Amino acid sequence: MATPSLLILPGDGIGPEVMAEVRKVIDWCGTRGLAFDVEEDLVGGAAYDAHGTPLADATMEKAQQVDAVLLGAVGGPKYDVLDFSVKPERGLLRLRKEMDLYANLRPAQCFDALADFSSLKKDVVAGLDIMIVRELTSGVYFGEPRGIHTEGNERVGINTQRYTESEIARVARSAFELARKRSNRVCSMEKANVMESGILWREVVQEVHDREYPDVELSHMYADAGAMQLTRWPKQFDVIVTDNLFGDLLSDLAAMLTGSLGMLPSASLGAPMANGRPRALYEPVHGSAPDIAGQGKANPIACILSFAMALRYSFDRGAEADLVEKAVEGVLADGLRTADLIGEEGRTPVSTQEMGDAIVAKLAAG
Repeated sequence: MATPSLLILPGDGIGPEVMAEVRKVIDWCGTRGLAFDVEEDLVGGAAYDAHGTPLADATMEKAQQVDAVLLGAVGGPKYDVLDFSVKPERGLLRLRKEMDLYANLRPAQCFDALADFSSLKKDVVAGLDIMIVRELTSGVYFGEPRGIHTEGNERVGINTQRYTESEIARVARSAFELARKRSNRVCSMEKANVMESGILWREVVQEVHDREYPDVELSHMYADAGAMQLTRWPKQFDVIVTDNLFGDLLSDLAAMLTGSLGMLPSASLGAPMANGRPRALYEPVHGSAPDIAGQGKANPIACILSFAMALRYSFDRGAEADLVEKAVEGVLADGLRTADLIGEEGRTPVSTQEMGDAIVAKLAAG
């Protein structure tokens, strides 16, 4: 078989720092007979500085050809003055849209060593392991018409929530397939009480369930009630499937249940390519954190766990993914903390590089 290919897009802010630690884990994979053909390119503000666009056409073409894309983070205050069409985030949105990455997987897992770090009580979050599946290529972020227009003597901002049956059905199937590999439960969240798109969402998810996945337990919940329940008793959920807007909000809420955005990975998956692998982009949930960029304070764990998701979902190397996740759990149990995880008095944080080295040392030790 051909050597699996990766396109690494470190991006802006802390992106290059955390991605450097992922490269160490990629090198460790080589010691287990899993070598990668790795290429690196620019996205976001870095791409704008070099090319005047947040994603060059040549980079987009590479992303379409490789087995998986790993992305660090995009954005920063120096780009706030740019026109909306060339802001760094447009590069990420273009990748998602043109690769048709319709299913965004955002796990929220609370490691035992960090259960006290959450703002919620320990018994509420200890052992938490849920997966939010967010539809990523449609909905209010992409619907037309959109824009800011003048009506009479005032401006009006317009964004359109739009979903087709097929768009809903395919992300529902992703959620049901994931649930079958977990605890076999899916909760679909929308606002069917006030939105026609929510009514259609609920109907289509139920139809897909009844026709194709009757063995999976399905429940429905309004998204605002879901937010409340996530903070009341999050362990009631296994897989949550929801639309683009609500998924954006609910997944960030779930992220903070674990104590830090620096801990959470994500995967964005599309349809299978000719080789059977899904089109895929993996990235940490956190942003570019320009205030700490270049200082060695960033937490690389979310980016490393994003690569673990790539091992699992793109390369069918679940054993290696498990080892990476266990290595992360091990260093946390040993008491190592980056600055974002310092909650106790007197604890000294480790640097970005030191955390990456400790994880690789755990992997090397077996």
